[in-house]
Amino acid sequence: MNKMAGIFVLVLLVASTGCGQTGMFAAHNTTTVELSKPNYKVVATGVSGEAKAAYVLGVVISTGQIYKEAMDNLWAQFEQDHGPVVGRRLALANIRYDADTRNLLVYSDVTLSIRADIIEFTD
Repeated sequence: MNKMAGIFVLVLLVASTGCGQTGMFAAHNTTTVELSKPNYKVVATGVSGEAKAAYVLGVVISTGQIYKEAMDNLWAQFEQDHGPVVGRRLALANIRYDADTRNLLVYSDVTLSIRADIIEFTD
């Protein structure tokens, strides 16, 4: 094999490998709330929000804050269906996350979906 063929094979191997990423930093905060008393009601179930980020050669081209955007979209959907959140004592329950990643050599993207039930405290 000549030198040019070897370089071509090496470049082809490097170009065909990819790395998976979710495009998000997962942090965990926990707040414990006692739900054994009848001081709350479920006001919405299955409320969802979604956001997408795209990358070319690892550089963000669309957005880099998909978790924030997905949460903002979740609350926007809630407000559209159930009125404003300001002045209400609301909390998210049964939160579920789903990330879908696509990696195509020079282009990759990630879609983050968040789904939750929303409860409102009455006392």
